[in-house]
Amino acid sequence: MKYGLLYHYWGNKWSCDYVETAKKIRAAGFDVMEIGADHLHDMDRKDIDTIRGTVEELGLNLSTNIGPTKDYDLASPDASVRKAGVIYIKELMEKMNAIGSKALAGAMYSYWPCDFTYVNKEEAWDNSIAGMKEVAKAAEEYDIVCSLEVLNRFETYILTDCREGLEYLERIGSDHVKLLLDTFHMSIEEDNIPDAIRLAGKNLGHLHLGEGNRKLPGLGSMPWKEIGQALRDIDYQEMAVIEPFMRMGGEIGSAIHVWRDLTDGASEAEMDEKLLTTLRFLKANFE
Repeated sequence: MKYGLLYHYWGNKWSCDYVETAKKIRAAGFDVMEIGADHLHDMDRKDIDTIRGTVEELGLNLSTNIGPTKDYDLASPDASVRKAGVIYIKELMEKMNAIGSKALAGAMYSYWPCDFTYVNKEEAWDNSIAGMKEVAKAAEEYDIVCSLEVLNRFETYILTDCREGLEYLERIGSDHVKLLLDTFHMSIEEDNIPDAIRLAGKNLGHLHLGEGNRKLPGLGSMPWKEIGQALRDIDYQEMAVIEPFMRMGGEIGSAIHVWRDLTDGASEAEMDEKLLTTLRFLKANFE
């Protein structure tokens, strides 16, 4: 298993200095930096080469986190929007190949956050699956694994539990398309989180970790010991990326609805220490 961290941890904006962030993530003992898909899609060759050189020097892996805007919704009733979504993801994969990222994770099957103006689920599935079949062909060409994030009912209506996600995967039929399970979303939707992990089995391609209140693992009530056992039961050896949202305010606090400071007023040095403690905690429970 490779432990990772989403790039945003130290700030509350959907942006960062990826070179400096990579150094901090590696210094904290992580194996993976998860970067933003929109950022990568808009990078020029110079930026891509700089970041790739940095992570290769650090021995750090890259995963790419995607939450397309509504303009790229693969489930849209508008064929032109669906076409734009497929093109966007294919362009992104080209950039992923250039930067050395082989893991695409998130709600690429639709858009995020969902505004629920259109909720014809059967039609949305048909549209989304058709688009994902095209995406899967590109993923196979680039040898990229697309892990579809199962979200909670307040953020999507398309994939909201593991069983539903597996049914969706079966209709796509590609070994380059798997599921992303997130402990936060599972805490809302799954009857039993460890059982959902076991149900996913070999179809679990990516994992996001966080407490039910979006704090760092170990700062809440999630059953981490039992989650660790479930991961061992399925011999999970892919990326396990911490995705905490603890700072109120700014772009991220507003988008994620963080209305109070969940860091307890921590300084940057204290935030660094929390990461070290969390990584030790996860390894103790998962390994």
